[in-house]
Amino acid sequence: MLTKRVSWKFIRWSTPNWVGENMENEEDWIIDPTAKTNQSFGCLPSERPLEELIECGVILIDKPSGPSSHQLAAWARSMLGIKRIGHGGTLDPFATGLLTLLCGRSTKITGELLKKPKSYFAVIRFKQPIFSQEISELVSKMQGEIYNVPPKESAVKIQVRTREVSKSDLIQTEEGDRVHLLSINCEAGTYIRTLVRDLGLLSGNECELRELHRSRSGSLDDQMSCTMQQLADAVFLWQEHEDPRGLSRLLSPVETILEDIPSIVIKDGAVSALSHGAPLASPGIVSIPKGLPSGAMVLLSSLKGEAVAIAELSVESDSIPAMKSGQVATPRTVIMQPGVYPQTWSKG
Repeated sequence: MLTKRVSWKFIRWSTPNWVGENMENEEDWIIDPTAKTNQSFGCLPSERPLEELIECGVILIDKPSGPSSHQLAAWARSMLGIKRIGHGGTLDPFATGLLTLLCGRSTKITGELLKKPKSYFAVIRFKQPIFSQEISELVSKMQGEIYNVPPKESAVKIQVRTREVSKSDLIQTEEGDRVHLLSINCEAGTYIRTLVRDLGLLSGNECELRELHRSRSGSLDDQMSCTMQQLADAVFLWQEHEDPRGLSRLLSPVETILEDIPSIVIKDGAVSALSHGAPLASPGIVSIPKGLPSGAMVLLSSLKGEAVAIAELSVESDSIPAMKSGQVATPRTVIMQPGVYPQTWSKG
């Protein structure tokens, strides 16, 4: 195998460096700089207890070659004893690398995870030797917007479509110029098997995909992942020896996969209403990013950095500082469970 395996290293999600104060940010409108949070309700995502992480958390798995993505999700579901575990972005059974498992309520945001760009290492093999310079030239032609028809082995409808390949490089060559290692950064939903097949067609030299490793999904990378054996060991220590420390390190808060979405910080008083699906009104805002258009998708976050909901802006963000009242965003996916914060609004 040409790809160099990285040693496992888990990186915890870090809490924003402000909680109700020190919110100076030139990229945000600060609507209410005096807003504070009540420490009696909710908690920092980095301090969330294990039980809550299992109900709405993320496990980053270093998938081995062999089992399918669905099998790994089923094994994790059985180990943890929970009803719902999904995965964001299917890897073929032969492929390895980063597979994101979503626990409980976090499955609601599977669609957001599926949109994130991906990075891969691909080992390809040509029928006849082909020089590195020629491969580099061919690979450079596979950048930008390309046609990417799903292969017949895929589970989606086979139709002509385009995908964006932001970067593709030749990394290494072996076996008498027949085997090559490629690094590929691409839009979600890009079929690497199709890209490799097209390389063969462009070169007039039959080409096959021998190995595939996903190294990144959005802001998540494979150095943050654990093996299934490490997960099984952590579950054993938790269930048989009442030691949750290992499992707590392997489960990340759901905010981990949402940090690249523009975030509106809201007051404690608005959190409960939004967790019930109510729209966000301007008096409930603490800060909001500048320059967002109407219709933009945003993350509604508490003052502690907790994900409350993914919402759609009803107005341009730059118009909000002048608003004294009125609806500014409508929740599309509610993440926080109702009851975490007390109700301060009237149903009437």
